[in-house]
Amino acid sequence: MKQRIWAWVRTLGGVAIIGVLLWRLGSNAFLDGLRVINVWSLLAAFGIGLLATVASAWRWVLAARGLGIRMPLHSAVADYYQSLFLNATLPGGLLGDVHRAVRNGRDTGDVGRGVRAVVLERFAGQVAMFVIGGAVLLAHPWLLHYVWVRVPRSLLVGVLVAVVVLTAVVASRPGLRRRAAAVGRDVRHGLLAKRNWIWVGFSSAVVVVSHLATFVLAARAAGATAPVGQLLPLMVLALLVMAVPLSVGGWGPREGFCAWAFGLAGLGAQEGLTIAVVYGLFALVAALPGIAVLGYRLFVRRRAALAPVSPAVSPAVSPAAPRPMLAIEAAPSEPARPAIEAGDAARARTARRELATAAA
Repeated sequence: MKQRIWAWVRTLGGVAIIGVLLWRLGSNAFLDGLRVINVWSLLAAFGIGLLATVASAWRWVLAARGLGIRMPLHSAVADYYQSLFLNATLPGGLLGDVHRAVRNGRDTGDVGRGVRAVVLERFAGQVAMFVIGGAVLLAHPWLLHYVWVRVPRSLLVGVLVAVVVLTAVVASRPGLRRRAAAVGRDVRHGLLAKRNWIWVGFSSAVVVVSHLATFVLAARAAGATAPVGQLLPLMVLALLVMAVPLSVGGWGPREGFCAWAFGLAGLGAQEGLTIAVVYGLFALVAALPGIAVLGYRLFVRRRAALAPVSPAVSPAVSPAAPRPMLAIEAAPSEPARPAIEAGDAARARTARRELATAAA
């Protein structure tokens, strides 16, 4: 019940942000985002998205390998494309990752381990985003000061109190301490083992740079003429804001922040909103191969379900002389029920909760 309420809160929050933008800025910025794109920009966005997807799938393979799960890169890329498409088209922005985690766990015979591998992969991406974002902000002290003076002090105090309370709660409960210790072991084995951290860091950097390149492409397609050095810090902050769990398929916080930040930077709120809309369309185009993956898998599953099954007939049994039927055999029997792995539903709910925590 709580998961369903939280999903509605996330979706309604994204809808509310889009509604406020439409009320304050009108629909022209959204329509301009559709007008400015062309075939060449879409092809460029698709190519950048391919690079980011392969790097993300590689990061997932590395994290899963540290937990003892072996998967080929091509299968991970297909799963990641399907996940991106579901995230971009379904409310909440996390259902694709939940499906990817549970599906991989079932394929490997351990749903819990499959969920943890996806959580680790998403966690590594968020850490890389914050590290690169912090480096960009430190390289632009004026922007750091600009953000600092406009952040309400009450918000900073609230975040500090929340961190202290969360730490105290975890330290006071043995169950949470054991879970925190288990998460620490997963991080050591999945992300920091041997030279794994080097390649995980490298793949994460490739993903972040690809997202920034897509943002720059969107800015140029939208007609922005500001230097990349001026746009880059705003784009990094926009990527950080995209981690806020209030969106409709990724739409909402990104558009709201870009309109606000570009307006305060003197570049125009309309231009910032148009850039965010173009970025969202580019991200959707980059996820379109997921349709082919999803359609192919549904076709294979349906074909396997409709395949005729020929009954095996034993040559030792003569059809002319049937054996006597026992009374217990003559009694009607219940139709066979499909075997459902025990605990899969609970693990799926746990996956949604852990992935939402990692994304936040």
